[in-house]
This record gives sequence, structure tokens and C-alpha cells, in this order.
Amino acid sequence: MNRTFSLVDSLSLSDLQTFLGRAGRVEDGSVRLISGSGVLAVYVAVLYPVGLRDETPTVLGLRTFALTDSEAFDAVVPVRSLLDRLARAQSNVTDPDAPVTVSLPIEVNTVVWAAISPPRGGWTQHDPVGPVVLSRVADEGIREVADTVGTETGEQLVRSVRAEVWGRPIPSIEYVPAGAAFAAHSLGFIGDDDVRIYETGPWTRLTSQRGHVLVRRRAWTLQV
Repeated sequence: MNRTFSLVDSLSLSDLQTFLGRAGRVEDGSVRLISGSGVLAVYVAVLYPVGLRDETPTVLGLRTFALTDSEAFDAVVPVRSLLDRLARAQSNVTDPDAPVTVSLPIEVNTVVWAAISPPRGGWTQHDPVGPVVLSRVADEGIREVADTVGTETGEQLVRSVRAEVWGRPIPSIEYVPAGAAFAAHSLGFIGDDDVRIYETGPWTRLTSQRGHVLVRRRAWTLQV
């Protein structure tokens, strides 16, 4: 069965293309799409552990889009394949205010991070953080990773450095790893507004006007 979803207009289509384009530059892998109740939730992975000894935090980006028509589904598809479908849909737009229907690419079933579902409710709000703090942490971390890795290309070394840098707590909000700032920066979620912080169980959510970053902490980091 060829599944489809219909965005409300071409502006939403362009917005989704931009979001996935940014995500693809960080992790050119897969995207999880969950459709239901007139909303499309789009999850992308920015950071995630590979193997039991990998201490990289799981950091996801989330954007939601209004739909005019879609069956309920939960699908994981390649980012590049979906971007190709979006580009074709964009080339066929004749009325920018009309709904745009997009067909899903072939699904993939081997994406470990996509099996982890953040809760929908039960979030407790904490003090917000200013955008300058997150931008500074992201910029400093990006420079440190680049300086430490240098010209090395070994996957194990790169993952070890990234786990060290992005697993560190953000000063003044120590229960949030620096990887959350990296995700917010990379996905274009940092604007002029303060970023709200919520928690439930092992999950932390950073929410701005531009999107959400979801962080799943490991069990040994839960004492704060």
C-alpha cells in the first residue's frame, strides 16, 4: 500500500524540506514519521549511542506539521529518499495555498533509535535557558570536536570524541547534556526566544518556537 500524507500548503512543504535538509547534514540516516489526529510528527536523530559502551546521549529533533488528510501511521524512512519525494512535490506546486500530497518512500526496519518513543504527557517544566547560552555551548563544542579529531577519520575515535564533548552537562543546567545545544543549533531551533525545559523520567525536552529537542539520559545520569 502506498502511504501518503497531505501538508496544508507549500509553505509547510518548504519548512519540512529545510528541517530535513539540516538534519541530513548532521546524520544522513533515517527519519521517523508519526501521523495522527491531523498532525505529522517528524523525528530525526542528532546523536545516539552505538553499542553498550558508547556513552553518547540519545538526542532527537522534533517538528510537527498540520495535515489536511492522512491515514494514521508510524513509519521510518531514509531522509534522502523523503527529500527526493518532497522536491518532486515542490516542483508540481501550482497553487502555493493548496494542500500538497507526498508519498512515503520504502520503509526501513533496522533503525535502533526509532524504537525509542518519548512520552506525550507528564512533563514538568523547569526554568528556561537563554538562546545565547545554547549557542555558545554548541559553538564551543563544534570547535573542540574539530580541533580534537583533526584529520582523523576513524569512526571509533570520532564517536569517542563526540560522546565526550556532547555528553558533558551544560553549565547552569547540569541535567542537560551539551548535545542538546548542538541539536538545537544544527536544526535551526535557536532564535531570540528563551528555550523552555521540561522533564519526565529519563527524558528532557527543550522547546523553542522553532522546534523541540528531546534527550534521553542514561540510567547512571539520572541523579541530579
